Amino acid sequence: MSLNSVSIFDLSPPEKLQLVEDLWDDLAATPSAVPVHEWQKKELARRKSNLMKNLAADLSWDEIKRQVRSLHGR
Repeated sequence: MSLNSVSIFDLSPPEKLQLVEDLWDDLAATPSAVPVHEWQKKELARRKSNLMKNLAADLSWDEIKRQVRSLHGR
């Protein structure tokens, strides 16, 4: 099956997920080739600053998961 003869919108959900995974893996193989915009860098810096100011940074991973699950019912 050629990608030229089939639209990605015609793929089944599992095939679409596999395509997304393959694309993600391909991008992850060369992270330096993925552009990072200035607004993204600023947002990351803002989030890092916020994280460093909050006491939640001292929580264990298990405690964070417990809190998230209690908030979202999972």
